[in-house]
Amino acid sequence: MNGTVRDRVPARAGRRQWAGLAVLVLPCVLVSMDMSIMFTTLPTLTADLRPSSSELLWIMDGYGFMLAGLLITMGTLGDRFGRRRVLLGGAVAFGLASALAAFSTTPQTLIAARMLLGVAGATLAPSTLSLIRAMFSDEKQRSTAVGVWTAGFAGGAILGPIIGGLLLNHFWWGSVFLVNTPVMALLLVLGPLLLPEFRDPSPGRFDLAGAVLSLLAVLGVIYGIKSGAEHGFGTPALLSLAAGLAFGYVFLRHQRRSPHPMFDLGLFRERRFSVALGIDALATFGMVGFSLFSWQFLQLVLGMEPFTAALWTLPTFLVMPVGIALATMAAPRLGKDRVIAAGLTIAVAGFIQLAFTGAHSGSLHIVTGMGIVSIGIAAVSAVVTEVIVSAAPPERAGAASAMAETSAEFGGALGIAILGSIGAALYRADVTATAPDSLDPQQLEAAAATLGGAVDLAVDLPHLVAAAVRDSAFAAFAHETRILAVVCAALAAAGALLVATVLRRPSTRT
Repeated sequence: MNGTVRDRVPARAGRRQWAGLAVLVLPCVLVSMDMSIMFTTLPTLTADLRPSSSELLWIMDGYGFMLAGLLITMGTLGDRFGRRRVLLGGAVAFGLASALAAFSTTPQTLIAARMLLGVAGATLAPSTLSLIRAMFSDEKQRSTAVGVWTAGFAGGAILGPIIGGLLLNHFWWGSVFLVNTPVMALLLVLGPLLLPEFRDPSPGRFDLAGAVLSLLAVLGVIYGIKSGAEHGFGTPALLSLAAGLAFGYVFLRHQRRSPHPMFDLGLFRERRFSVALGIDALATFGMVGFSLFSWQFLQLVLGMEPFTAALWTLPTFLVMPVGIALATMAAPRLGKDRVIAAGLTIAVAGFIQLAFTGAHSGSLHIVTGMGIVSIGIAAVSAVVTEVIVSAAPPERAGAASAMAETSAEFGGALGIAILGSIGAALYRADVTATAPDSLDPQQLEAAAATLGGAVDLAVDLPHLVAAAVRDSAFAAFAHETRILAVVCAALAAAGALLVATVLRRPSTRT
């Protein structure tokens, strides 16, 4: 295509564009669903394939590592070779990798399939968002479309454990991957009919060195953060972080000097773009990081089965469209800065409720608090994503979309790592101080290490001692939940203040 978006797309979107949006949401749901569906699949899969502990980690994390590491590269490839072409090629790869994962007979094959799924997922995510930028020229319609896209991603993450649980009740564990294949086939049929092609008419040479450096930088930082969260920030985690940051520095220097950079670093001088990226990461930090604790509370403190806990989290997804709809309607009237600040303020209210969590709090308390947070974060995510994508020229929307998703990936990883580390330290200190004196050192260490360890330990103890261990562990976990809710509320409030004071001033660039 040798022209602009407006050569193919009307000034206001019609039925074809809205139907195309429905098609674009399909891969969004699957890409995020494949991150969370392993929560319910892992026990069955482990019993069948019997992976080692290191293999188990790669089965879980290989998908996310490759997805995060290749987002920028795949977004740039979409700008260069055509976003619809890259999207459909990624759909083929995603479907084939899903089939390979479904019929894996060894841990090594499943790891390879999960990593291939991550590579394919990295082509799907930025292509869908950048196509929305191309299909919806009207700003109000584009805001609504981005909101629908945001809901698709959020919904996939929450629906993953639910769909996984339903499938595992009737089929073997491979069915959770095989469900991707018909959806990708539908995308291949409808995509050419409903989606326009768009690419940069003057892309220049592909920056292979930049692609490699960005992959190494993101993988190093993400792996370091996740490793630190799971095993402590010892030498391996710190070395990985240092290497990732070093590669990131070299990548930025290379981008400044390259005649054909992967994305325009000048965008970071535009205040709205930079602040929106930071708020995107902050929103994901709180939502993803705290969701880990709400999920554990439902399962371990309240004793729910994974599938039941997943059903209880469903309302947090169902209220997200409310936040998205309110945000997209209010943004043209009130301004995007005020809507973002309002969304963060709503999230603060939800975290404040969660700051009153006790060991005997019921599921309604947790779900209500997380529901309020979800409404606020959904509103924020919809608007900041639209700000990020709209800040870039149409021919570079793929790279901008990739930046939005990469910032969200970093935010989620940091949320799990930082909140997880703080929570673990608080929990250990409380359990060590309040656990029954009758526990031997090995038993005390097991109880103080994790809430799951304390629950498992209590099963084999005498009744009164077991009750005391559970009471100690549940009280400690409720205490850490309260502290972490206060931390998240403070961060969201700081973000709202930043947006209100920085984004309200005129932008330095149009």
